[in-house]
Amino acid sequence: MNRKDFLAAMAVLPVGGLYMQLQELGKITRDYQRTTLMPAMFIGHGNPMNALYDNAFTRRLKEMGESVKQLPNAILVVSAHWLTRGTHVLTAARPATIHDFGGFPQALHEVQYPAPGSPELARETAKLIKSTQVVEDEEWGLDHGTWTVLKHMYPEANIPVFQLSIDYYKPPAYHYQLAQELKELRKRGVLIVGSGNIVHNLRRISFSDNAAPFDWALEFDATVKRKTEERSFDDLLHYERLGEAAKLSIPTPDHYFPFIYGLGLAEPDEEIRFTYEEIQNGSISMRCFQVGE
Repeated sequence: MNRKDFLAAMAVLPVGGLYMQLQELGKITRDYQRTTLMPAMFIGHGNPMNALYDNAFTRRLKEMGESVKQLPNAILVVSAHWLTRGTHVLTAARPATIHDFGGFPQALHEVQYPAPGSPELARETAKLIKSTQVVEDEEWGLDHGTWTVLKHMYPEANIPVFQLSIDYYKPPAYHYQLAQELKELRKRGVLIVGSGNIVHNLRRISFSDNAAPFDWALEFDATVKRKTEERSFDDLLHYERLGEAAKLSIPTPDHYFPFIYGLGLAEPDEEIRFTYEEIQNGSISMRCFQVGE
């Protein structure tokens, strides 16, 4: 019975059949909430100024948004810029646009991304996670790891957005496991995006747009690509074993953790397809990938 037929039937059935009607309605509601499996993504977000730029990276973001076959019911972002002790989920109904940076032009500070939140899905996400207690947070908003990306992917800001924080005090394996607990959301029309950078060394950054990539940045970026294609995930969880290039590429793991979430969201037989690759400012990898279609 489809939704239309069921509602028509309710209008003529006797009151005594109410219990059976409610059972059927519950089944239809559950089925309605489930969709085809949404893809998951990892985005190397890089310089906040990308929010204002029209370049190869931002044009590719636009294409990635357009390539998603089904409009998401909501978007969950795991951003490198929400670091906490413990895991928090954003339950704000109207999350603010956070300008969590300094030294940039006023035009960047004036950008707003007024997407609604999704308190219901945020609380459902907290219940899905069994490995740790999740704290509901109404005070956070959408940080620049989120809105600088979504501004190009979904410029109308009409899809509900919420965030999951990164417990900075846990190892990569913890985040990989937590990501696996989020897979159910993909069946419910939620597009999950990890936003960080595989190579992220601000101590070595060049502010020239034409800066040549450091050899170690190219080396580690290529190693991560190869290890991902080989599904050598254990090596990527223990990146400190991958040599000097890894140490230079990941002086702190905050921007690397969202990449781990991207890996954890992949089913064993799902394709991981690289959608963009570039080294910006000498020491920032903009590599992106998509899991599934």
